[in-house]
Amino acid sequence: MVRQPQINAQNRPPLTIERIIESALHIIDGQGLGRLTMRRLGDSLEVEAMAIYHHLPRGKEQLLDGLVAHVAAAPADATGAAGWRDALRRWAMAYRARLLEHAGVLPLLVTGRNPAALTETVLSLREILRQGGVPEAAAATAAHTLLGFVIGHAALEVRGTAAWAETVRAVEGPVDWDARFSGGLDLVLNSVNPG
Repeated sequence: MVRQPQINAQNRPPLTIERIIESALHIIDGQGLGRLTMRRLGDSLEVEAMAIYHHLPRGKEQLLDGLVAHVAAAPADATGAAGWRDALRRWAMAYRARLLEHAGVLPLLVTGRNPAALTETVLSLREILRQGGVPEAAAATAAHTLLGFVIGHAALEVRGTAAWAETVRAVEGPVDWDARFSGGLDLVLNSVNPG
């Protein structure tokens, strides 16, 4: 069966890696990671699935790596912050929100797909800590700890929306994820001591 595009190819935006990633992310956000197929992605982009391979020669593997990079790469910025703790707190809150917004990508991130996608983020956290007077070795440890806390908390939070939350509620009562995140973030940031 030959697919008939809904729009004339001349009026369709050009196919780019960015457009492919955004469309894949839209599918995952709306339908879940398990529903992402190259055929469904091609339909979403109004192209034959094979056209995607011109931009992503490694196919779905490259697409999944690109999704991780798109969601997980979020360097911290100290501009306008009242010190390093404030900068890292703002980053952590924004990063958590980003991960929760694109929760379908979290399993890829947690299982270690495309670890290089986190490099720029970790380096930015280390730099903010270093500029705050934290010695290099401690800054490296603190950056990884902070990143691990935010990713781990977001993963537990997403999981907490399912049956697992019933177990937690039975033991602890209703879970206030915002308060739990803020309290944990305080513990992580307060444990970091400038040199």
